[in-house]
Amino acid sequence: MSTSQLTEQAPGAGASSSPSRPAGPARRPASLRARRARAFYVFTVPWVLGFLALTAFPLGYALWLSFTNADGLSQNSRFVGLDNYREVFSDPETMSSLWRTGVFTAVTVPLTIVAGLLLAVLVNQPIRARGLFRTLLYLPAVVPPVGAALTFKLIFDRDSGAANGALDLAGINGVTWLVDPYARWVLIVLTLWGVGNGMIISLAGLQDIPKELNEAARVDGASPWQSFSRITLPLLSPVIFFQVVTGIIGSLQTFMPLLIALDPTPKGVSSVPESNYFYMINVFAQYFANGRYGYASALLWVLFAIICVVTFLIFKLSKGAVFYSVEPEQAKPKARTIGGSR
Repeated sequence: MSTSQLTEQAPGAGASSSPSRPAGPARRPASLRARRARAFYVFTVPWVLGFLALTAFPLGYALWLSFTNADGLSQNSRFVGLDNYREVFSDPETMSSLWRTGVFTAVTVPLTIVAGLLLAVLVNQPIRARGLFRTLLYLPAVVPPVGAALTFKLIFDRDSGAANGALDLAGINGVTWLVDPYARWVLIVLTLWGVGNGMIISLAGLQDIPKELNEAARVDGASPWQSFSRITLPLLSPVIFFQVVTGIIGSLQTFMPLLIALDPTPKGVSSVPESNYFYMINVFAQYFANGRYGYASALLWVLFAIICVVTFLIFKLSKGAVFYSVEPEQAKPKARTIGGSR
């Protein structure tokens, strides 16, 4: 059979390869991408709505309130500009509460990190009932903060608390723990009571360190302290850095003193000891006790700015002190062609 006859029997053979007629299967990837895009937007709509309603709108409204003299009751609030922010930095009570919060943060954050790391090193040893010890040490961290505060309030009660009961058995007069000068120590003990969170984080970091490194150090004659300070700590630096950042942010926003006060209500703000009158307690008092919504909103935005600045400084100062096991990928140069062009 000749070539002309084959061409006549298959007249559509040439037409199928014509560029003016798109192939059918080529449309499927576009439709698949469209379906995936629709699924993406459908599944993200609930989160977007929740973010707009519960985060973006409250933040925007609080920012607007910070420029007004709103009291939460009257509808006739007026715009006062930056007056609330000027008052924040000129109010001695606000500056004192900020200073107390900073001191509390500087004391409790290192203590909790060191205590959690020491406990993690202990429960990482090959001992019997190691899982039981880990569970018991972590158990206080599971208790909700409100429950922990109320428990400590009962323990350190002046008349019926277990702390004064133990002192009575030892022949020592009871102490009024929830007032100055002892209230600050109760708060520090309460903070350290939940050190199980830091222990679990540090334990995860310890178990991620290859055992071969410490074994090689022992073979080379390194002491346990040298292995810990020159191998374990540098490899744990990302974990410690994470705890420093989150611990500072949490401590600057601490609200626990009001919960262990004698009357944890807006009227009971005055019962908070002066040593525990922190920044967030002042915000709570301005909102609910004094009805100064505009000024309290300005206080919160100032705290937000302080947290951002402190976090930025920590990241800047951490360069050269935090060692990651996986370094960022370096940009690879493009291969050159024979002609020398890229």
